[in-house]
Amino acid sequence: MLPTRRIPTLVSRPRRSFSKPFQRHNSSVAEPPPAGGHLPSIANSKLLRTTRERSLRTQGLSWNDEQAESTTVRETRKMNVYQAVRDALSIALTKDDNAVVFGEDIAFGGVFRCTMGLAEEFGRERVFNTPLTEQGIAGFAIGMALMGHTPIAEIQFADYIFPAFDQLVNEAAKIRYRSGGQYNVGGLTIRTPTMSVGHGGLYHSQSPEGFFMGASGLKVVIPRSPIQVKGLLLSAIRDPNPVIFMEPKILYRSAIEQVPIDDYTLPLGRAETLVEGSDLTLLTWGTPVYHCETALHMLNDPPPALAPHIPESLRKAKIELIDLRSILPWDAAAITESVNCTGRLVIVHEAGMTAGVGAEIAAEVQKRCFLRLSAPVKRITGWDTPVALQYEKFYIPDAVRIVDGLVETLAY
Repeated sequence: MLPTRRIPTLVSRPRRSFSKPFQRHNSSVAEPPPAGGHLPSIANSKLLRTTRERSLRTQGLSWNDEQAESTTVRETRKMNVYQAVRDALSIALTKDDNAVVFGEDIAFGGVFRCTMGLAEEFGRERVFNTPLTEQGIAGFAIGMALMGHTPIAEIQFADYIFPAFDQLVNEAAKIRYRSGGQYNVGGLTIRTPTMSVGHGGLYHSQSPEGFFMGASGLKVVIPRSPIQVKGLLLSAIRDPNPVIFMEPKILYRSAIEQVPIDDYTLPLGRAETLVEGSDLTLLTWGTPVYHCETALHMLNDPPPALAPHIPESLRKAKIELIDLRSILPWDAAAITESVNCTGRLVIVHEAGMTAGVGAEIAAEVQKRCFLRLSAPVKRITGWDTPVALQYEKFYIPDAVRIVDGLVETLAY
């Protein structure tokens, strides 16, 4: 016979009386962390310049006005990224009569509100909507640039830049070369929102910058903050080469700084060292800059759940954090100099790993720094799949994955 199974009896529990307030059993329990946590986030990042003094000391900032520096009192205004874009476009339209801004829904302010009020301020002849055709937008912009105008075109999402790929890579990038220097589209700027937004999935959260790495003749720029956006965008508009300017969409409202209200530029093609260090170089751009900042804090002072996985000997490592900013051309000299000092390189980007920007950088650094490397170059990236819709958070390289890569590379 099979043994009989005992069915557990239901034990009645005494009901708690609600006549008295609930009392803590341990009054010494620590207070819960604040809603934003103790770790740095975009909102409270130390990398953002939230005071006038720090803003005006931005590295590489160059003023573009007729007033003498000694007699000019510079002012700043609190802006987020989309307001900084709007400010840069307003300055460009004011100072360049040939400048025009156009794209899908641009006259209404655009999906991310970057062009709010520009049509009313400068007229519908200079700020106007286009049909829903990315190939047509790029082709129209190239034609305007060839005729001497300064077209600033918007592709509404970087995910939809692929229909315009032929125009940008086969036409814009090659016109100066194929005409023997007789023609060029140096006044062309293509703006486009890029990177993850938290819920954009496979059609609204891609990072396509790597697809342009082989397009000689183009420049590709990805800023990280309002000050950087305004200065780099004005540089892109005035650069004698066609520029694809990619704006991380999740930063449009979350990154806030005090931004100089005057006309200024920041240099294209140069990386910026945000945190100096001697043990490892951490290279990234766009939104992951802030994930890397969080990861550095987690490495130095790990939360209880991560503490067993981070050796004490590695917690005091001095990590050099670099924002690449210009993806094409990228600042090989600055990266090489840093890696020659630290001996280790970790590259972080949201795009997939295979044939991404990190692959090109890793190959060049390996060639230039081979005898100085103490560990293989590490890449922490998105996965080689479409950006997941329901699981987008698991697709992007977050702070925990970055810490894991740092520990692996430091302990090699």
